Amino acid sequence: MFDYDTELARHHVRLLEALDVRPGDRVLDIGCGTGLTTRDAARAAAPGTAVGIDVSCPMLARARRQTEAEGLRNVDFVQGDAQTHAFPPEHFTLAVSRYGTMFFTDPGAAFANIGRALRPGARFVQLVWQAADRQEWHTAIRAALSQGHGPSASASGTDDPFALADPHVMAGILTRAGFTAVDVVDVHEPVCYGPNAERALAAVRGLRMVEEWTAGLDSASAGRALDRLRSTLDAHDTGDGVWFDSRAWLVTAHRG
Repeated sequence: MFDYDTELARHHVRLLEALDVRPGDRVLDIGCGTGLTTRDAARAAAPGTAVGIDVSCPMLARARRQTEAEGLRNVDFVQGDAQTHAFPPEHFTLAVSRYGTMFFTDPGAAFANIGRALRPGARFVQLVWQAADRQEWHTAIRAALSQGHGPSASASGTDDPFALADPHVMAGILTRAGFTAVDVVDVHEPVCYGPNAERALAAVRGLRMVEEWTAGLDSASAGRALDRLRSTLDAHDTGDGVWFDSRAWLVTAHRG
């Protein structure tokens, strides 16, 4: 399982600063993955609570194990799609998502459903990726694997991590879903793919985008693509991790 917590460590700090969880908050974490944001929110919210929701059973299993190991008792995890899940109405005082809102089939319906779960005036704080051409992790790895050619057709699936990259589109969707005072802030922090190039290669090879971009290659072409990928990771190995530049939007809105 790819270590998104290590990849997004610097983004995570920025998110928690903006989230500003207060004691007694009831926090909803959308697309919680393995639950780091949920657990950090729960610690800050005590004696309040935090609930994480995600569609991935393996990630939630890890989230629950880690939560038990850390002895947290004010955390719960739900497997489900936040677009359609029946949350208790007007229950949560704060919602958060760390790159968990870009894959909804209907973002407007999803944000409206999340809004109904929030108390009036409650904040919704998200991190979403800016455009693909502003992500070195995307452009450098794609260039290494494609060597100037487009990715295979399988890479044009429905899941788009840059679906909310346009801040005006994002603000419009949130406003139509019943949110007000939408604020969008640029976040310019690098991402880390591992402590060294060897570990980074093992991690990156498991990413879906890499699998899609190498799908259909014969063994010789795939081998050359991975050699180029290894060279790219070597070039980004700082001696203190393999880092790539990235840009995100930190989006805050209030439930009307």
